[in-house]
Amino acid sequence: MQIKVIVLIVSTFILGHQVNAQNVDLFAEEKGPTSDIITSTFKSTRIVNGQSIENTGAGILDFRISHRFGALSQGSYSLFGLDQATMRIGLDYGITKRLMIGFGRSTYEKQYDGFVKFKIIQQQDGERSIPFGISYVGTSIYKTLKDPATSYIPYSSDRFSFAHQILIASKINDYFSIQLSPTLVHYNLVEDAKIPNDFKSLGVSSRIRISKRVNITTEYFHRFDKLAGYYDPLSLGFDIETGGHVFQLHVSNSTGMTERTFINETAGSWGKGDLCFGFNIVRAFTIRKPKELRNIKW
Repeated sequence: MQIKVIVLIVSTFILGHQVNAQNVDLFAEEKGPTSDIITSTFKSTRIVNGQSIENTGAGILDFRISHRFGALSQGSYSLFGLDQATMRIGLDYGITKRLMIGFGRSTYEKQYDGFVKFKIIQQQDGERSIPFGISYVGTSIYKTLKDPATSYIPYSSDRFSFAHQILIASKINDYFSIQLSPTLVHYNLVEDAKIPNDFKSLGVSSRIRISKRVNITTEYFHRFDKLAGYYDPLSLGFDIETGGHVFQLHVSNSTGMTERTFINETAGSWGKGDLCFGFNIVRAFTIRKPKELRNIKW
């Protein structure tokens, strides 16, 4: 009798191990396909003026200084535009891997701007391949420049404008990336009843890698709805990465640095030689260390 009990216990123990082993094998087969997230589609969260699909890392604060000078065509008397300068100071912060926010102030038209950017889809390579990434950017812009004296006293809300963008980008390979940026800019107040409040445009941007730390960037926005007297913005730049800094040098026909001004209100023309030199300097600071972010999955 005892032998039968022992045989029964041993048989149950062995059978249990076999079932567990089978369960482990089945669980392994049910795992989803593995993939790698594609990074460094662009070297910065901005291409020139416009947003790139890149986000500031979670817990990282980017301090950004942007300068735009006058037209090179002004000649030596104005030191080829260097005597005239506008600037924007901004802070961008990564809340999670997918979500970042930013705030800035521009001397051009004394504008304040704030934005939120969220990664909807991330480009992936591997068993589960996704050939492109998609992000959404929503921006609010507040113009504080005093208007000329008129009989109409504007409300504070009249000074607001908004931009909505969908960023669709793909890192084709280590040497080339491209991005499309369908954009809607809304003005709360326009100068004439015949002028629409909403303006649609499409941005096309690219990055070409020429060395490990240097990239050539291009940025162009085609406006489907146009304000009279303004031109489509076109910029050509160089990104130079030096560890914690990214230097962006560029030539553009745009002076403004918010979506309202550089997309819809670019007064310069490449055809007329109204080109301006500018640069962005970005410095990253770690605010929260990775250990503090382990419980944040999105």
